[in-house]
Formats: sequence, structure tokens, C-alpha cells
Amino acid sequence: MYEIALDETARLRPLEPWRAAEFLAHIERGREFIGQFIPFGSTAVDVDSSRAALQRYEDMRAADTGALHGIWVDDTLVGGVLTLNVEAERGNAEVGCWLEPSATGRGLITRAMIPMIDWLFDGRGMHRVEWVAASGNVPSLNVARRLGFTQDGVRREAAPWRGVRHDLEIWSLLAPEWPSARAALLAR
Repeated sequence: MYEIALDETARLRPLEPWRAAEFLAHIERGREFIGQFIPFGSTAVDVDSSRAALQRYEDMRAADTGALHGIWVDDTLVGGVLTLNVEAERGNAEVGCWLEPSATGRGLITRAMIPMIDWLFDGRGMHRVEWVAASGNVPSLNVARRLGFTQDGVRREAAPWRGVRHDLEIWSLLAPEWPSARAALLAR
């Protein structure tokens, strides 16, 4: 289909249901780390449930409400980026991400988000892109900052997960802000 080089060994490409076994192996390697703040992948416990989890995003793609893209390093799935809550008629979308521990600290999410955000603003005509993360998920919030997102507010204790009610930070990036934020990123 397509793939985007993120660096000399990392690639961004669609993460589709036929990759269920690969997705399950990835989730198993990073389950505790990935699941610290979000339930992403928590229902993927065997190949069938992994396929169902991926199919949910394929159905979102078909309905034009979201999409899922994986990040591979040396042909091993290590994480990904996604769009969800896409409201084309209102010009709003949300982005998210996840990584297994072996892939952190390399800037992969930041590099994977650049073409995703380009596509949302330039390809899809979105006006506002949101980043929502638990306040304790500092690495995720740091990526939002690097990408030029601005914190809009905090939904206090809005996300119960694993017996804790997490505050959710809402960050946004507007279409007119993206060109300068993108240029600053690429100048680093």
C-alpha cells in the first residue's frame, strides 16, 4: 500500500487486520508500558481478539472517523499513531499514539505525527486537531508540546483506568498554526 520512512530503519504504514498476529506479539512485548494510562490494546489477548481490535479501526477508516498506522523498526512493529473522533463536516479530529518500551526516546512518534498532521490539515481540510492524554503521561504530553500543540485545559479525574481516575489534558493545534510549528520542528 504505502510506507513512509521515519529514519534509516523506521517505517510508518497502515496497521490492518491481516497483521493481527504481529500486533498481538507487539502488544505482548509492551502491554504493561502501553497500558499505564490507556486501555489501547488491552482487549488483544489472542489472534482473534487482536484482529477484532484492528478491524475496529478499519471500520473507522471506512466510516471516515479514524485510522490506524503502525511504526516498524527493522520490520518489527513497535508502536503507532492514529486518528479518531474525526468530524470532517466540523473540521475537527483527534490524534493519538503508543509505543512499546524498546522504541521510546528516538523521536519516532514526533516524526510519525508530521505526515499525519499534514494529511489532516492539508489533505482533509481539518481546522483543529486535538491531543488528549493523561496528566501523568509526560512523554505523550511532551510530544504534543514539540509538535506545537497548546494546552486548552484539564478534565479532572475524567478517565478511570486500573483503579485510578486520571486527569485528562486537552491540547489543540489549529490549521493556521501548523505551518510555523512544522517549520520549527524541521529546523531542529
